[in-house]
Amino acid sequence: MSKPLNDTVHRVTQRVIENSRKSRGDYLELMEREAGNQVNRHSLSCSNLAHAFAGAEEDQEAIRAARGPNLGVVTAYNDMLSAHQPYYRYPERMKIWAREVGATVQVAGGTPAMCDGVTQGQDGMELSLFSRDAIALSTVVALSHAMFDGIALLGICDKIVPGLLMGALRFGHLPAIFVPSGPMGTGISNKEKQRVRQLYAEGKASREELLASEMGSYHSPGTCTFYGTANSNQMMMEMMGLHVPGAAFVPPGAKLRQELSRKATHRLAEMGKDGDFRPLGRVVDEKAIVNAAIGLLATGGSTNHAIHIPAMARAAGIAFDWTDLAELSSAVPLVARVYPNGSGDVNHFHDAGGMGYVIGTLLDEGLAHADILTIWGGGFEAYSREPGMDGEALTWRDPGPSGDAEMLRPASDPFQPDGGMRLVEGNLGRACFKSSAVDRERWTIEAPCRVFEDQHSVNEAFRRGELDRDVVVVVRFQGPRANGMPELHKLTPALGVLQDRGYRVALVTDGRMSGASGKVPAAIHCTPEALGGGPLSKLRDGDMVRLCAVTGTLSTDADLDAREAASEPAPDTGMGRELFAMFRLGADGAERGASAMLAMAGL
Repeated sequence: MSKPLNDTVHRVTQRVIENSRKSRGDYLELMEREAGNQVNRHSLSCSNLAHAFAGAEEDQEAIRAARGPNLGVVTAYNDMLSAHQPYYRYPERMKIWAREVGATVQVAGGTPAMCDGVTQGQDGMELSLFSRDAIALSTVVALSHAMFDGIALLGICDKIVPGLLMGALRFGHLPAIFVPSGPMGTGISNKEKQRVRQLYAEGKASREELLASEMGSYHSPGTCTFYGTANSNQMMMEMMGLHVPGAAFVPPGAKLRQELSRKATHRLAEMGKDGDFRPLGRVVDEKAIVNAAIGLLATGGSTNHAIHIPAMARAAGIAFDWTDLAELSSAVPLVARVYPNGSGDVNHFHDAGGMGYVIGTLLDEGLAHADILTIWGGGFEAYSREPGMDGEALTWRDPGPSGDAEMLRPASDPFQPDGGMRLVEGNLGRACFKSSAVDRERWTIEAPCRVFEDQHSVNEAFRRGELDRDVVVVVRFQGPRANGMPELHKLTPALGVLQDRGYRVALVTDGRMSGASGKVPAAIHCTPEALGGGPLSKLRDGDMVRLCAVTGTLSTDADLDAREAASEPAPDTGMGRELFAMFRLGADGAERGASAMLAMAGL
């Protein structure tokens, strides 16, 4: 029998509800108004309708006669992202599956979907975070045709799932479902990949050797298999009840994957106004957001979601911040260790019990809300089961005990008693520390800092031997308003080498480090950012900086009040970055979600 809801989870949830009372009320009132007043296909003019289904071919007559629900697909397909390549044929299959239950499917529109793996360390990475707003806006444009009774969202990777959800929530009077496509097969071991990266950083491996290693890791269609932002997205969609249960980590091409996608299409058709109506704006409520945060903490997920969860919540009228995340982290134990926090990847995680096991053990210990409204008829408890095939039939079963105690443990006997994220704060601002990835003996460091204004300068200093000492590396002017808050993942090998050489090393930055954050202690997403006179802009080389995840400290003994801020670098141009100036100028802080779109909308 499950334990009662944990006191901390209850207290944080009640605070989120109270802090959101007005904004959530305004959102739900808007959704009621949209449901009652919005133009829909039953009231469109003949000319509007003719345009809308002119390309529908064999579904034209069914749409014209309104025989059943018409489902709109918003797709982030491209074959630059291995995770999204399988989506190529999804719409045509979904049309067939929809006809099986008397529904129709139209592709409402597409969204951009960039690969952070391709743009890491490149100029294009400065567009990455703001691509989330562009995706949300593209989703809104796609759904503006008012032809749809339900929304199927095809997206997996980093900014894409948050962007799709943020856009779809403005149509929260309609039901919606996410349809994933699964991870690629396991490649070379993660330990081997990390070894070659560090050898290359030291000049001991060639570019050809590095490329061969990387191709052994990223080798086929499907999501990258490390537990980064993309796979953390899939975990959160399960924790919020926005998938068919257990759909997150079934590989592309499997019969089970096809049947899960077929079931998603059927289920979306069932959730229309004449059926088991479950509008998205009601499914994504305060408890669902808290569940997403709990899943992130329990599995040691991507630090990017310290930005994305507040942004997704705001799109639904919900206020959620890092204080809420940190307090939940004090109560939610770490039950999973997936690379880079462990040795195995998401395929090993899934085989060991995966999301069904995680959700089951959290519910058993009263560490997640069981009473959320999901897209599935059985409620959230249904997500504690794992899918499988019984002949040609799709079934669900109890995942049983953990299949690998080094990968998954029960919440009653976790890897560590608290979650994977900590809030650190002091006279240098507020920041996030991913404690699940860092050995506990490295949770505290006090050392002179070395200040940089881009990650390339850090790597150059490393190659010159200038960082061979105890050091806190500060990389500033990397916040959303400065340059779009790029991930600084290129720092990981060099800092890892310094740590392996025996030095006490840490990173402090107003940029991001992503779900691929490694073993080096890091205070990331520092807010207020350096641009505009934030504390990091007043640090100087040699200032003592203290970072401590135990006490939640991020501070310096330097007298910052007596100093002028460093000169702010001019925004770079090229790669279209100049066209994103409006996003930079309008963005709010990382803790609020670093969104220009939401800030300018007054949300």
